[in-house]
Amino acid sequence: MPTLRPAILFDQRVPMRDTVTLSADVYLPSEAQDGGQVPAVLMRTPYVKSQEAQLEVGRAFARAGYAYVAMDVRGRGDSDGVFVPYFNDGLDGYDAIEWLATQAWCDGKVGTIGASYPGRIQWLTAVLQPLHLAAMISIVTPSDPFVETPTGLPGPQHLCWLHYTSGRVNQPMESVEWAQVYDHLPLLTMDERTGREIPRWREDVRHARLDDYWQAICYQDKFAQVRVPVFHISGWYDDEQIGTPLNFLGMTTQGPTSEVRAAQRLLMGPWGHRVNTTSKLGEVDFGPQSLIDLRGEQIRFFDTHLRGNADDRPPARIFVMGENVWRDEHEWPLARTEWLRFYLRSEGSANSRYGDGWLSVELPFGDHLPSGYTYDPARPVPFITEATSSQIGGPDDYAAVQRRDDVLVYVTEALGQPLEVTGPVTVELYVSSSAPDTDFTAMLFDVHPSGFAQRLCDGMVRMRFRDGFEEPSLIEREKVYKITIECWNTSHVFQHRHAIGVQIASSAFPKFDRNLNTGEELGTTTGMLAAEQQVFADEEHPSCVILPLIPR
Repeated sequence: MPTLRPAILFDQRVPMRDTVTLSADVYLPSEAQDGGQVPAVLMRTPYVKSQEAQLEVGRAFARAGYAYVAMDVRGRGDSDGVFVPYFNDGLDGYDAIEWLATQAWCDGKVGTIGASYPGRIQWLTAVLQPLHLAAMISIVTPSDPFVETPTGLPGPQHLCWLHYTSGRVNQPMESVEWAQVYDHLPLLTMDERTGREIPRWREDVRHARLDDYWQAICYQDKFAQVRVPVFHISGWYDDEQIGTPLNFLGMTTQGPTSEVRAAQRLLMGPWGHRVNTTSKLGEVDFGPQSLIDLRGEQIRFFDTHLRGNADDRPPARIFVMGENVWRDEHEWPLARTEWLRFYLRSEGSANSRYGDGWLSVELPFGDHLPSGYTYDPARPVPFITEATSSQIGGPDDYAAVQRRDDVLVYVTEALGQPLEVTGPVTVELYVSSSAPDTDFTAMLFDVHPSGFAQRLCDGMVRMRFRDGFEEPSLIEREKVYKITIECWNTSHVFQHRHAIGVQIASSAFPKFDRNLNTGEELGTTTGMLAAEQQVFADEEHPSCVILPLIPR
């Protein structure tokens, strides 16, 4: 009789090329316990592998016939070395995959899986093309630097994550008064307010542009180097959502072979950063149908690409909010999309929800006064969110925020029939400022008949980076600039009697750090200036929101 192996092999030491060893727990299915060989699924995490949640995941994959390997990244949990977020993970992932392929219980095929940080580090490994990497499941995956927070600086709430991952074990987020921390200036020393010094925070703040420091951990310019099928999973309210549709699009258009391009899958639900855990976010309940057998979907994907099973389903599955239904699609963005411009219109006083701003599909004709407001960084426009970085924002009600005079609000008339918006949302603005540098933010929202102003998606531009993050340049006082604000993606039906709204401001704090308007070096100063902002909406300056409409 064969000698049975234990069901879980704890603290397996996995050697890296620089002699550091990382710790892995291996969950073996019955076939491997009997001496057989099976595909392996690798999950590398900074969040400590020895948790009950991982036990449940490992056992589920083992029941499905996979060897599930949960590994602490370098410097975290039981792994040796020093934790430097992202910078070692590409090569470490490569070495871990190749080690797995040589184990007696592995048949040589390795898939990877992970959410958030464990999602992104899969990409940093995949661009290095490990020989035995066969498939990836990338969930709520962060993008390259400055894609999510296009300010040249890490978002203030990123400090919360750095505190959480300080040392070798997870730190309690609730031990810090985060609202007080986020108010601290300069940004460079904000870590002092947490009660600990966090060198990585200060190093990140010092690199306030896209330089070689950041290029070392970029992957979204290297899709042609990723040779494997990827299952891309996120939610419309994931605070890192922008990366998932971007990665799916990148791989379906730039993947190295037609087979790789055709093997990509996309799943977008009505979820936050913790996907498929609750049907309700804030005040909005998307119904019991919004929760699915996500583990089953993941196993089916690996069965296809690690075992050769057939799967002829369409490559994309999305949840359409407002109607609250799932729908299969063949591409992203959808080929049948009709891109429609809704122009910002006013008589010069679009300030607050009580102003004269409206949206129209008709171009503005003639001259109209711009709508102006004062942006004071000492009193920023709030972005509604919990204090920690566990989930930043959601389908929140911005009606109260839109009472402020430093928020411009443009709304259509109540709709006579449902209207579906599915795809990336873009806002084009013509703006000027009295400051040498400032910010402009935009938000798309659904105005319910009750007055509930439901946030759908948003974005921002920091003016010094209007032409890119490599070479920032200040702006001229009162000069009119055209800027494009990428407001991420949504899939939402505006129902009968609802209205489409756009909110324009110059801050969304603490999602983005405050622009102090001085034009000085970012992150290192405390002086503030109030800026006089102008948003133009006339025939010569047709500011608009570009919506991806889907014919009903």
